[in-house]
Amino acid sequence: MNTPRLTRRAFVAGAAALAAGSACAQSSQTRVATLDWALLETLLAIGANVVAATELRQFRQVAVTPEVPSAVADLGLRGTPNFEVLRFSRPDLIFNSNFYAWANPLMSRIATIDSHTIYVPGERPYGKAEQATLAIGERLQTPAAKPLVENLSAKLEAYKSTFATATDGRPVLPINLGDARHYRVFGSDSMFGDVLRRVGLSNAWKGATSYSATAPVGIETLAAMPDAWIVLIPPHPQDAYQTLTRSAFWKALPAVREGRVLTTGSINPYGALPAASRFADFLAEGFLRVKNG
Repeated sequence: MNTPRLTRRAFVAGAAALAAGSACAQSSQTRVATLDWALLETLLAIGANVVAATELRQFRQVAVTPEVPSAVADLGLRGTPNFEVLRFSRPDLIFNSNFYAWANPLMSRIATIDSHTIYVPGERPYGKAEQATLAIGERLQTPAAKPLVENLSAKLEAYKSTFATATDGRPVLPINLGDARHYRVFGSDSMFGDVLRRVGLSNAWKGATSYSATAPVGIETLAAMPDAWIVLIPPHPQDAYQTLTRSAFWKALPAVREGRVLTTGSINPYGALPAASRFADFLAEGFLRVKNG
């Protein structure tokens, strides 16, 4: 009986497959933790083995997706995380951002720290989120990071033609209600503002922001932007929304009278690429509803 020969090509192919399998295994076996929600979104989206993160109940309500596995330990508040729980979670690697850099000296006693910055005052966050996604994917040796970046970029490019006709060239004002008299507005250095730019829309808010948003802004300022589409981004207090939308002032706004108000689902305002994708999809769905009556 003839014994099959192991050719060089077969050997190389087999070695490559083995290496890929090893990389995937390493990615799934690397136990990771984070205090930052943008990094948590990213880690979950690329299938990382997240063992601990902060404020998970609120994350599930605000960010909604990606889904957080029930086995992930909740470290408590982002500003005052439980380092004892973090230690017992036995992470191999802790991903952190500039928001929580103060915790690095304490967390470095538990595991290696890998830091990424997405939000900087006055700077657009989308590109930084792409860079962080790719860097995290490389660090964890997971193949899911690059497709996440490429697929979302392609989707936003495809949305350009959809939004160009749907908005009639009008600017978009992305806001979040604080109460019935005030709102938070998202500027050019927010993920929402950056997504608007990438799909060819202009942000109606031209004022300054700090770490992506300005608050509180008086509700009366909406009258100064009569041509804008108003996009309400939850979560916001339910009583505030009901009080505002029943008011004579709200009903008198041109955007309200002309049906230029969209309400999205809840989105993490300091999110990464998953939040950007969610925002773009909600915009598309909202404009489609308006177009179809």
